[in-house]
Amino acid sequence: MIRVTKRLGLMVLVIWLAASINFLLPRLTDRDPIEERLAQALGDSGGSAVGIEEMVEQYKAKFGTDRPLWRQYLSMLGDTARFDLGVSINYFPDRVSQHVLTALPWSIVLLGVATLISFVIGTFLGALTIWRRSSAWLARIVPLFMVLAAIPFYLVGLILVYVFALVLGWFPPARGYSVGLNLGWNPTAIADVAYHAVLPALSIVLAAIGIWALSMRGMMVTVQGEDYMNFARAKGLSDRRRFWRYAVRNAMTPQITTLVLSFGNIVAGAILVERVFVYPGIGTLLYNSVLLVDYFLIFGCVFVLILTVAVSLMLLDLLYPLLDPRIRAGGEAHG
Repeated sequence: MIRVTKRLGLMVLVIWLAASINFLLPRLTDRDPIEERLAQALGDSGGSAVGIEEMVEQYKAKFGTDRPLWRQYLSMLGDTARFDLGVSINYFPDRVSQHVLTALPWSIVLLGVATLISFVIGTFLGALTIWRRSSAWLARIVPLFMVLAAIPFYLVGLILVYVFALVLGWFPPARGYSVGLNLGWNPTAIADVAYHAVLPALSIVLAAIGIWALSMRGMMVTVQGEDYMNFARAKGLSDRRRFWRYAVRNAMTPQITTLVLSFGNIVAGAILVERVFVYPGIGTLLYNSVLLVDYFLIFGCVFVLILTVAVSLMLLDLLYPLLDPRIRAGGEAHG
């Protein structure tokens, strides 16, 4: 119970520090989002600029950006504690939570599924490339993993768009669904969304599979020289059992840690992927909010990512003893 309380307190501290930095950084710019948004609206409508300064002041008062920074900060802390992310400047009067909750499922499905696929395939192939009983051809694909690990997501996406969308015409080049599609939980909509997600997901899988494979290969090199591996071999255990129960199981702990961390970091790396494919995920929403200096929308998008990573790390820390009994034994020994 004490350990859970400590981890919960640490999680709250991490969220507070990250949220404070997230609040401050967008406000360091000298751009005024309200003034820019009103000027853009007047330009699009062809209206008169007379009285625009009074309108700017009124909207600053409405959004609270005319108050001292410390008062804005305290308001942010209070609102965030109630999970109230405020109103978007660019999409006024829509609330930030409305747009975040609309975009988040797109990113969760695309990035989550693609990350898990690349993790499973890359980890399995990486383990096999260094195992003595594996086929010789597996060792020859290591240079391919090195190439894939060096290519960023968005560049792979551009190549896939050119080859499979523009040249071959097998897949759509952009968007998350067809124009005019009635989204819903029906076979037609699900098939159309999955069809549009093939190239974005494939770009993430191809770019990440090499990283997972090389990481697992390095872990397998380390564990094969351990005493328990020599002991298992001396006992006459089968290659299959030594591979799965002793080698892969002990090499997986660092992989799982990296997997949890990647779920937070992958959104930052996949923002350009969503931009390449005009995908309606949270990466695209964050990108647009940064361009428009929408303080509240930037905070909402990043805060969701902060919360996800912090909770995932806390759960991982609590589940580690179940994944690796040596951690529990070490903790008890030192306790």
